[in-house]
Amino acid sequence: MNILTDIAALRETLRGEKNIAFVPTMGNLHEGHLALIEQANRLSGCVVVSIFVNRLQFLPHEDFERYPRTLEEDCRALSALNVKTVFAPNEKILFPTPQEFLLALPPVADILEGKFRPGFFRGVATIVLKLFNIIQPDLAVFGKKDYQQLHIVREMVRQLNLPVNIVAGETVRATDGLALSSRNQYLNGTQRAEACHLYQTLLRIKQKIISGCNDFQALQENASNNLAQRGWKVDYISIHRRSSLLPAQAPDQDLVVLGAAWLDKTRLIDNLEIEPPIFLK
Repeated sequence: MNILTDIAALRETLRGEKNIAFVPTMGNLHEGHLALIEQANRLSGCVVVSIFVNRLQFLPHEDFERYPRTLEEDCRALSALNVKTVFAPNEKILFPTPQEFLLALPPVADILEGKFRPGFFRGVATIVLKLFNIIQPDLAVFGKKDYQQLHIVREMVRQLNLPVNIVAGETVRATDGLALSSRNQYLNGTQRAEACHLYQTLLRIKQKIISGCNDFQALQENASNNLAQRGWKVDYISIHRRSSLLPAQAPDQDLVVLGAAWLDKTRLIDNLEIEPPIFLK
């Protein structure tokens, strides 16, 4: 396995390769990441995984400094999946000078995660575009767990006419439903036992919509109140159209319910798609 830190060496390694599949990560790999990489392996014989903790997408008070960095363990996991190329640059490689060119994003970047983490998606889009330019993949795999991120990357690719096919990977969950995340390790035992209730809350909303409830506002408010009563600090529980990610209005179809909430100092996000066929029964 080639573990590369230099852009020129990476480009030389990839010279002549066709159908390059790319999976961007911030490392500290778990089964969710590995599922995306396995998906990329099924789609291409040349998979590139990047490991880079991107300062641009962290707010000043967030966990950039303490974000888990586990390169050695990550590379062992990638080797077991027969990944041949890992790009693990340091900040001076990707940002040799301050990054003054930043993407201006559409209004969809200012709702949901963007409302509570202003500038987050500008940092994400900028680093993803930079990595696309460096690696020049034919396809890139992004997880549905970061649903708004997936939507914004897709729109960036479409509107900037980038020759990259964006492939969505399903959310990987623990047995109790908790979406796997690097930040789950911040949870203590009691918090970990409670953490599955975000998923269960979204699941109840999905089931109620499937059963015919179309009072989206009440569903959102009740869900937020129920979590708050359990000790959560809720940022949002919100029902949106999947195609545009705009807030849904009954009888909209093609829905997704998204949630973000805090357990003490750990912020968890999740979402569940609600398939259109349920409205046709």
